[in-house]
Amino acid sequence: MALVQRPDRARRRCLAAGVAILAVAAGAPAAAGASAAAGASAADLPDRFDPTRDAAADVARALDLAKASGRRVLVDVGGEWCSWCHIMDRFFAANPDLKALRDERFVWLKVNYSKQNENEALLSRWPKVAGYPHLFVLDTDGRVLQSQDTSVLEAGNTYDVAAFRKFLTVWSPAS
Repeated sequence: MALVQRPDRARRRCLAAGVAILAVAAGAPAAAGASAAAGASAADLPDRFDPTRDAAADVARALDLAKASGRRVLVDVGGEWCSWCHIMDRFFAANPDLKALRDERFVWLKVNYSKQNENEALLSRWPKVAGYPHLFVLDTDGRVLQSQDTSVLEAGNTYDVAAFRKFLTVWSPAS
């Protein structure tokens, strides 16, 4: 099935309604991560949006990896149905310097949002998502530091290299 690219932001953000607004409970994901993600590696995290995954357990694993490596967690919320999610994947593949910057400073985690699994239990703890893909920057305690609308990182039919580099640099952990 071919992906349909939607040039206007309003149409590509049509599925955003329904995700509740709540703050992350301080330390809650990290507490779960202490036992659930012991010994986790990047290979344990999804490389695509998978509705069958336990997103809370994946966040716990990512937080453990972030703590162990001095990075933050960058959560990419979207779905296999999302054309802009695939555009972002191709953007990082086409810009290996940005992918290296991302992976050096962040644990990259894909969290599914789809008809099959909205991951409401996890996503309801974070700020409302206006459209997909959406990025959340988490510190090593699981607190949301930034809720990022990715439309501001776009440039035409892809993403803007300078805007993404700035985003990754601004939200990187202190050296």
